[in-house]
Amino acid sequence: MSLPAVLALDGGNSKTDVALVAGDGSMLAAVRGPGMPTADLDGSLRVISDLIGQIERDAGQPGRPAAQHISACVANADLPEEEVQLAAAIRAGGWSRTTTVVNDTFAVLRAGLTGNGSAPWGVGVTCGAGINCVGVAEDGRVFRYLALGSITGDWGGGYGLGRAALWWAIRAEDGRGPETTLRDTVPAHFGLPTVADVAIAIHQGKLTVDDTRGLAPVLLAAASGGDQVARNLVRQQATEVCAMALTAMRKLGLTGLKTPVVLGGGLLTARDPLLTASVVDGIAAEAPKAEVTIVDVPPIAGAVLLGLDEVGLAPAAEQNVRAAYTRALTLRRA
Repeated sequence: MSLPAVLALDGGNSKTDVALVAGDGSMLAAVRGPGMPTADLDGSLRVISDLIGQIERDAGQPGRPAAQHISACVANADLPEEEVQLAAAIRAGGWSRTTTVVNDTFAVLRAGLTGNGSAPWGVGVTCGAGINCVGVAEDGRVFRYLALGSITGDWGGGYGLGRAALWWAIRAEDGRGPETTLRDTVPAHFGLPTVADVAIAIHQGKLTVDDTRGLAPVLLAAASGGDQVARNLVRQQATEVCAMALTAMRKLGLTGLKTPVVLGGGLLTARDPLLTASVVDGIAAEAPKAEVTIVDVPPIAGAVLLGLDEVGLAPAAEQNVRAAYTRALTLRRA
């Protein structure tokens, strides 16, 4: 029996999606599992091994290579050497004939672009739990960030906005800062009476700092309701998105071109009006020809397409992949 064309993985911080596809882009099996641990090669490989075993069983093909090619896009493969190490570890598992591993930002970029027979290029920004960006020029040159959090100059995403919401809420409560509706909505999110109770719960280990990531939608709702503190934070997030995208474009000489700029990640795909408009306006101010879009399929679709690019994209494959995931998104929203 011929092997499926691609086994694709999109490994995020909170979940990992896996898809097995044929050369024409038709879906053979799909599973979802836990996220990828940070800076833990063995832990990442265990997650991948378990999910590959599950998808092999679901596809009725255990005990043989899963696919011709594995396309793995992993959030915590932040350094080129980490990509190389994980790719070598996956190849050693014997699950495919060839393997590529890249950071998941490449999947977002590919998901937002149509191949059209040429190598996709442009800028992709992911703003979900964290924030990252990658730029690819038409000639294949790549610009990327370390994107290791605040130690590498990053700000925002669900973690950053959540912590900022808590910061401003407690200052409103104790009088150090301006009034904001976050003073009420932050503790309400956790079912607690006051912001101080939230801080104490974190201090005592009843909540974790990571739990504050859930405050990002609370912040967006406050901004939508006109709260000035929240609106300032949303604009700050937009400024960070623009700074990353425009810097990548400058480095690659793309600011004067019709450069595709793909926005992905939960915060950006939520299509918050203030955040979206601020990003579009900010990019247009320096790169007026840039074409900004919000990705309409999940990152796993980008991982699939990157894999199909590697094995030789069948003419209708991209259309089939996009149709499958567009249907999935429609059903999920419904």
